[in-house]
Amino acid sequence: MEVQGRIKVVGETQTFGSNGFRKRELVVTTEEQYPQHIMVEFVQDKTDLLNNYQVGQQVKVNINLRGREWTNPQGEVKYFNSIQGWRIEAMQAEGPSGEMPPVSPAAAFEPAKDLNTEDHDDLPF
Repeated sequence: MEVQGRIKVVGETQTFGSNGFRKRELVVTTEEQYPQHIMVEFVQDKTDLLNNYQVGQQVKVNINLRGREWTNPQGEVKYFNSIQGWRIEAMQAEGPSGEMPPVSPAAAFEPAKDLNTEDHDDLPF
């Protein structure tokens, strides 16, 4: 799966526990009718993938959905979901380099040169 959009936040790498678990969060804002702010976690060695990205960049992030079960001290079972990133790439900005040059309407259609006004026209109007 993938998420595409513009980077809103690039978090700092956080380290947890005695085993040195690392996590870094990225927020991507989708560009659609109702933009969504999607938080994606990068863990362990994948945290370094975010080093060369800045707020405002257009990106495509490959993700996996993760789900887990947890039982709280009162014995209630809770479920949690997370979105985990495993690859990120910059998308080409839309602009003159990737598009065909605009064509004016006049240049798109050449005027007829040998139009004979005496030709019979069978159009009903």
